[in-house]
Amino acid sequence: MSVIQEQPIFSTRAHVFQIDPATKRNWVPASKHAVTVSFFYDANRNVYRIISVGGTKAIINSTVTPNMTFTKTSQKFGQWADSRANTVYGLGFGTEQQLYQFSERFREVKEAARMAREKSQEKFELNNPGLNIAAPQTPPMVSINGPGDDKLFRSKSADMELSAEKERIRKMLSEGSVCEMNLEAELFTLQDSNAKLVAALHEANTNVEQWKKQLAAYQAETERLRDLVSELEAQGGQPPPSDMIKEELTQSLVELEALLKEKDEVRTQGDTAACPGDGSEEHLPYYSNFSHLEMRNLELERRVEKAEQALATSLGEQDRTEHEVRRVIDVLDVKIFDLNDLRQSLAKLMEK
Repeated sequence: MSVIQEQPIFSTRAHVFQIDPATKRNWVPASKHAVTVSFFYDANRNVYRIISVGGTKAIINSTVTPNMTFTKTSQKFGQWADSRANTVYGLGFGTEQQLYQFSERFREVKEAARMAREKSQEKFELNNPGLNIAAPQTPPMVSINGPGDDKLFRSKSADMELSAEKERIRKMLSEGSVCEMNLEAELFTLQDSNAKLVAALHEANTNVEQWKKQLAAYQAETERLRDLVSELEAQGGQPPPSDMIKEELTQSLVELEALLKEKDEVRTQGDTAACPGDGSEEHLPYYSNFSHLEMRNLELERRVEKAEQALATSLGEQDRTEHEVRRVIDVLDVKIFDLNDLRQSLAKLMEK
């Protein structure tokens, strides 16, 4: 009893597909992930098979024959038709190198299967000498049996011609099916490319909508900043409060200088007069005027202090206003840069 010795000779990983048996046009994935696809050689039967197992079942079990053809339909996808399994297998590889290696190994295995078939036919003919009937035996049969056997000979010739015609038609149909499979593969590739282009177009449209919304937001922000700058410029056109405070402070200082001058004069006059404690009545108006001047001096000092505080507050407010204007200008510069960048992006998108 012979033991089947089947050994793997090449393995790779790929996504496995099968043609839809209903439509014969669409691909149906046979595996959720990339699986191992291997070439096996059966030494006892001298045959080659492509086998792939997904889970607990075989998703590819294809015997390689000389009339099979592996077709590359894209940079990473290839297919072949198996008439025995009545299906078409498709493999999607991760790299072009993997597809090239599988294609070369398929070609080598196909050539080995052809040579194995030829050797098997030669061995079969040698082991069956009855198939090599000598041609001279035919005439005696014709001469003995007469015209009836001649008709039998002619019917055999017709059968041979009919078989040859059937073989030619079968070959034409096989070539037609291969062409049809190639067209289906090209259609699948075009559908895949079309889906990718549609997805890219949708993504581009989505990006354009987002850019339009962002542009509208930038425009609204720009208008708001422009209004704010206009308002600040209008406020800057009016005389600042600090100028008014300076004028009031100058006037107060003038009055204060006049009062101090008057006070000095009173003191000079007081020095030449009698002492305040001598009880002289003629100097009483001078003492009263001196007290009034001191009170006036204290009031002016308070006014000067308030004016200085108001001036400091006004200067601080002016500094804050200038800082706000500079900040607004910086924000406007950033927005203008963003708008320019967005405009360039939209222009590039329209060029595509």
